Amino acid sequence: MRIDLIVNHQARMYQRDATLLDRMHSTARGRCNFHVSTSLEDLHQICETIAERGSDLVLFSGGDGSLMAGVSALEDCLAGQGLPHLAPVPGGTAGTVARNWGLSGEPTRCLERLLRRPRRLLQRPSLRIVAQTAHGEPPWRRIGFIVGTGLVARFFQLYYERGAPGYAGSAKLVARIFFESFVGGPVARRVLQPLPCKLEVDGELLAPAAWSLVCASVVRNLGIHMLVTHRAAEDPKRPHLVATPLPPRQLGPRAPLVLSGKPIGGSDNVDQLIERFAICFPDSGPWVLDGELLQARRVDVSAGPMLTVAQPL
Repeated sequence: MRIDLIVNHQARMYQRDATLLDRMHSTARGRCNFHVSTSLEDLHQICETIAERGSDLVLFSGGDGSLMAGVSALEDCLAGQGLPHLAPVPGGTAGTVARNWGLSGEPTRCLERLLRRPRRLLQRPSLRIVAQTAHGEPPWRRIGFIVGTGLVARFFQLYYERGAPGYAGSAKLVARIFFESFVGGPVARRVLQPLPCKLEVDGELLAPAAWSLVCASVVRNLGIHMLVTHRAAEDPKRPHLVATPLPPRQLGPRAPLVLSGKPIGGSDNVDQLIERFAICFPDSGPWVLDGELLQARRVDVSAGPMLTVAQPL
């Protein structure tokens, strides 16, 4: 069986632990092809090599962004031939998608479990994203898993300003936003204030001109038990979209509903399975794809390819 492991050496765990790359190489030796990527150019070249000779299973070690970039590059290089079996291996800050797929823990142990047989094969949906910038550049295309704007983008702006503190830091930040939302605190106002943009859902332009939350996902738990997209993966062909224009003092106190996997509710709220939607900014606005903070004029989202994900027994 041909197995390839692609390690993002820029991912957070590899930057924090200088020995991790060598330990992963040692675990992989003689059992799979070992590739190290330090840039998107490296990643694309590695995926071209894999596409040319074929692979039965491709493992991506890094965070959510590494998985998104790797699957996207591999699909691009295969040009519609169909993806091999895939699996994420922890290596980044949070690994939200991997956790939803039952793959978490210390990287070398997770790799060891994936390299053993037998493995369970599960079908998992994805998102197809096409983003357009404000400068007439070619559309930016990716296969991803979690996309959003509004508080999603502003939360990640604050998160990265604070050094990407991981799960524990995220939990503290969420708690602060929640408590400040009752009194109009500065962090809550910054994160929860509606962001100017328009939303098209299944061809219909919705009325609000600003949205405090827009999020679509094919995984249910977005981290620290935030079950915003509580119907994710219910229908592989229709991602779950949740969007609301609620102001901070109305949105913040609804956090307990999110933690319990219930709809946020409220006027002009969107909480449904959709075929496609688009986020349209007045000029260029912030949005997030699998933890990557980006800028675009328009972002179109629809169901992506079904992925066959390997899971250790």
